[in-house]
Amino acid sequence: MTRRTWAALAIDVVAVVLFVAIGRRSHDESGSVVAGALGVAAPFLIGAAAGWLVARAWRRPMAVATGGRIWATTVIVGLVLRRTVFDRGVAFAFVIVATITLAIFVIGWRLAAQQINGRRGASEPKRSEPARR
Repeated sequence: MTRRTWAALAIDVVAVVLFVAIGRRSHDESGSVVAGALGVAAPFLIGAAAGWLVARAWRRPMAVATGGRIWATTVIVGLVLRRTVFDRGVAFAFVIVATITLAIFVIGWRLAAQQINGRRGASEPKRSEPARR
């Protein structure tokens, strides 16, 4: 895998962990910080891994469409695993918050990167094409 692919994967993992950390902090959850966070993050991290496989994200890791596939799979798999395997709640409000927050994080960083790359490309002088004969 390329450096860009590893970076995209790392950012997606950080996005899921950040989602969990914000949620745990907003609910003042007690107990072991690491074990508690891993227990909450695990279904969504598994979902993100499945999303990378479904999207074949290593092919175009920075593409917004790739992020959309990863996001959708992360949310669906994460919520199903959270309810069935990890025996945690999936209240409707949580589903809404998880869906929106993960969209902002997983797709959002790709949109931001695309905008930054677009601006860089626009500010660079265009190379003239060689004359055709």
